[in-house]
Amino acid sequence: MVDVGGKAITERTAEAEGWVLLDRAICDVLGEGALSKKGDVLRIAETAGIMAVKRTWELIPLCHPIRIDLVKVSCELISESERIHIKCLVGAKDATGVEMEALTGVSVAALTIYDMCKAVSKGMTIEGVRLLSKTGGKSGDYRFKDVGINGSEVPK
Repeated sequence: MVDVGGKAITERTAEAEGWVLLDRAICDVLGEGALSKKGDVLRIAETAGIMAVKRTWELIPLCHPIRIDLVKVSCELISESERIHIKCLVGAKDATGVEMEALTGVSVAALTIYDMCKAVSKGMTIEGVRLLSKTGGKSGDYRFKDVGINGSEVPK
């Protein structure tokens, strides 16, 4: 593990996102408000993401345990484009950042959606898991920029 004992404790935040691309059949079921046999897919995925954030240090080797102050996970069905958008915001006051926690929250929420919807169709893709922003720490703030093939910024 990296020694963070000499680092200042500062306020840290990180936000990550990811997408689950769905079959139309899954969109139709979720859009009608139907629940899987296990319950409300989007709410359970949000809960799974929160739980994963709190256990990141157990899942990723050499990751420091961090006292998490804030976790927000949102899963939004976008029916017209047949996908679910997942976002995870994490905040803490610590000597190390919370980027891995935010990425883990998104990843586990996406896996939970897959698990709960696979009975309807296994034709799902998890993609675009990325860090959107981070604040705090020695390296300063970071904001993701979409860059196209020619180097120009891609509008969101």
